[in-house]
Amino acid sequence: MHTFTEHAERVATRLGALHVRVIGTGRSTVLWSSMFVDSHTWDPIVPLLMQGDTTARRFLLIDPPGLGLSEPLRRRSSIAEAADAARDALDALGADDPVDWVGNAFGGHVGLNLATDPTVLRSLVAISSPTEPITPDLRRKIGLLKPILRIAGPVAPVRDAIVSGMLTEASASTPDILSVVVDSLQRPTRESMGNALRSFIIDRADVTDRLADIRVPSLFVASGDRGDWRPADAERAAALTPNATAVTIARSRTLIPLEQPESLAERILGFWATL
Repeated sequence: MHTFTEHAERVATRLGALHVRVIGTGRSTVLWSSMFVDSHTWDPIVPLLMQGDTTARRFLLIDPPGLGLSEPLRRRSSIAEAADAARDALDALGADDPVDWVGNAFGGHVGLNLATDPTVLRSLVAISSPTEPITPDLRRKIGLLKPILRIAGPVAPVRDAIVSGMLTEASASTPDILSVVVDSLQRPTRESMGNALRSFIIDRADVTDRLADIRVPSLFVASGDRGDWRPADAERAAALTPNATAVTIARSRTLIPLEQPESLAERILGFWATL
């Protein structure tokens, strides 16, 4: 039985201080959440990972720049700079050895950037993290929501659009799941959320041609219900990546750790067992 202790830290990075929840002790394992939400999307899966793994782990649940309880993002940035901020955080947290990285959407994109350097990552799990830029249709929809979000915050039309994109209908009708997303939306400032939206979604670059440079074992996780990363896309990305495998989790959209923690934990534990 592994020790289940938790404390919070704030670590300085080039994109401001990041809020980190530290759970357990052992091998450093980063859980970096999706855009719009924060580390509480990992709450259902962390106990499953701790109980199912023979390796003692120190889980580092990081609120991304500008989101959750991290310092507001005050300027335009990029996923590449967020990856550099992740390096800053790992240094500050004393993660001297390569870490196992588990990233959901935005977190997966940061992980894809870091995975070319095996001195930083030992392995990568990228969940709902398409390697292509956002589609023109999604760019148009986000373009309509962005000024509302900046001026009025996560009011009903914005909140409903975000929830629809991140959760299946079944999950959105489950109060405990929905509240995690809604509560997360209330934490950042409007300016910070707008800057993060522009930096980490709208400006997201195509990294398909960099997949061949990934140097760590990787697991790509697609969602089965109209998610951002369709199964065929994840399989195509895995085929371009050395030592990568793609799997699909049914009855999920973007926030797979929150929607299907048992199925995802089983896949991650199986992947870790091969390392």
